[in-house]
Amino acid sequence: MNEASGTDRRTMLKVAVAAVGTLPVLQGEAVAAETPERRPTPNRDITVDLTVNGRRNRVTVDPRTTLLDTLRNHLGLTGSKKGCDHGQCGACTVLTGGKRTLSCLTLAAMVREPVTTVEGLAAADGTLHPMQQAFVDQDAFQCGYCTPGQIVSAIACVEEGHARTDAGIREYMSGNLCRCAAYPHIVAAINQAKTQMKG
Repeated sequence: MNEASGTDRRTMLKVAVAAVGTLPVLQGEAVAAETPERRPTPNRDITVDLTVNGRRNRVTVDPRTTLLDTLRNHLGLTGSKKGCDHGQCGACTVLTGGKRTLSCLTLAAMVREPVTTVEGLAAADGTLHPMQQAFVDQDAFQCGYCTPGQIVSAIACVEEGHARTDAGIREYMSGNLCRCAAYPHIVAAINQAKTQMKG
């Protein structure tokens, strides 16, 4: 103990530790004072023109909005489902320009070609598309959650010429998952519909 100052060694250590502990805080304040504050730039909404199921639509969306969210939340077309939201299950499949597209991975602002969803497949008089009818006839769905994406992909499978064999159908449709395991019925439905679609 230092009798002259009235300070013992323990008190000195406490003071030293406290002083060292405040140093990073003081340094951080100095750096903050030197660096101008950067505020994130807010995203400005954009206007997107989409032709969906033969109808032109103009919607205002955040530029980061996916085609799936635009269809469901802005256009009220809820047939395309949000499953994994990572492009792995196929529940969100739509056709853009006749090609199958994972709408959960596609930004609405990037779409230039006409979009067809499951709602746009039936005729104006309510007659089902041959693929829709085949899914009904072959009982190719159980819970039905994946069915819209399955039907849209199945149409592309036939139109792109991949439905010549069962093996070809299975390979092409492998990106669409069915947790109910209705795969044999889906293959049967595609085989039924392909004849009518070609006719």
